[in-house]
Amino acid sequence: MFSDSPRPSGARRWLGIGLALVLSGSLGVWGASEMWSSANAADGKPTPAQAASSVAVPTLLAAFNPNKDPAAEPVRLEQEQFQALVPQLGQAEARLIEIYQLIGQGAARQALGKAESLVKDHPNFQLAQLVYGDLLNLQTRPVKQLGDMPEDRPAVREQLRNLREESARRLRALSDRPPQGHIPTQFLALSNQSRHAIAVDASRSRLYLFENTTPPAAQDAPPQLRLVADFYISVGLSGIDKWVEGDKRTPLGVYYITSSLNPQNLPDLYGVGALPINYPNALDVQRGKTGSGIWLHGTPREQFVRAPQASDGCVVLSNPDLERVLATVRTRTTPVVIAKELHWVEPEALQADRDLFESHLRAWQNARVQGDLAGLRDLYSERFQAQGRKLAQWWPRVESEVRSGFRRPTEIRDLSVLRWRDSEDTMVVTFGEVAVGQSNAVVRRQYWVREGNEWRIFFEGNAG
Repeated sequence: MFSDSPRPSGARRWLGIGLALVLSGSLGVWGASEMWSSANAADGKPTPAQAASSVAVPTLLAAFNPNKDPAAEPVRLEQEQFQALVPQLGQAEARLIEIYQLIGQGAARQALGKAESLVKDHPNFQLAQLVYGDLLNLQTRPVKQLGDMPEDRPAVREQLRNLREESARRLRALSDRPPQGHIPTQFLALSNQSRHAIAVDASRSRLYLFENTTPPAAQDAPPQLRLVADFYISVGLSGIDKWVEGDKRTPLGVYYITSSLNPQNLPDLYGVGALPINYPNALDVQRGKTGSGIWLHGTPREQFVRAPQASDGCVVLSNPDLERVLATVRTRTTPVVIAKELHWVEPEALQADRDLFESHLRAWQNARVQGDLAGLRDLYSERFQAQGRKLAQWWPRVESEVRSGFRRPTEIRDLSVLRWRDSEDTMVVTFGEVAVGQSNAVVRRQYWVREGNEWRIFFEGNAG
């Protein structure tokens, strides 16, 4: 990793991230020297700092302070809570966090054994290698800070900065967990055709994978999403909110997985596979955003993960984590929400907004069935654009559809409604429209925007 820095022989060449494991800035700092001294003392080895400190070491993850108030009581992740989380984490990450926990409990010798096993199984896991190096150094001296090593070379400083931030984000995501049973605010409705859903929180470098347990008969009820896994991810080198091709930013919005690419046809850069998403979507196109080729993909063989901001705009997972995603999701029906920060609510809290929007969707459906072209026209925005056509050019197609199915009752099935709010309030709506008594449905996707107190369509087409 540190190819341009001196390397002591053996495993101790990996100088480390003194696991004060602090989420820098907002998260408060353990006295690293005190913490490591306490860990050494637990192994029966006096250290130079031992005489100056008799501080008990609390649970490591207690460092997170969600209120950003140094005087506030920190949130603690107890052992029982951690054990409950293990099935949701990637295997390697769960093992790393177990090591953190052991260090926090003063069990440095036990942590060392776990770390040695982890780096043997995953030699490309750079953060784990650094932890292992710190634990080795701990046998002879206290480790005073996160990455207790000379930082006289720019490459070393950059590597340590990235690893510190990776550690910070992993811990923040684990200590600041989504409340049980809560879902991201974007998921107003999700058809049972979407067996799974994905939400990315860029502020935590985290991808959340949900199983959709909404029964077919509960289309009018809030979605029932169960969080089944969450993983550390990397986003664009320049951050998020992509606007132009080549800006090395990850887009924000509501997307769908469009395909799954065979890793045998991909360079090693993409690891075990890739899942393209439909960026730019209709909202992106209308806003003039450019670029393409935004994927969820893995890492090359020599890397376990990337730094929190390191891709050309894609969302990058470790290969073991991506393999789990690849084995779970389906193309075309799996939504992917990418947000700067996710906000979590009880599903029932979305019911009023869902009902209000669905009244507009029913008005659209009724106007079509009744042949009410004037009422239907009022539900389309003047900013409408689809397939390069503005509303005046698109409207003859709408009229033709209405007249060809005049007064033929239809119903909406398999409704999904995903909300995106930034400078505007928009809905991405996918559903099957089928004539009563028929079985074959036309699967539509519409984009709606809130204009004043009304919702209006600014894009529609077949879902693909």
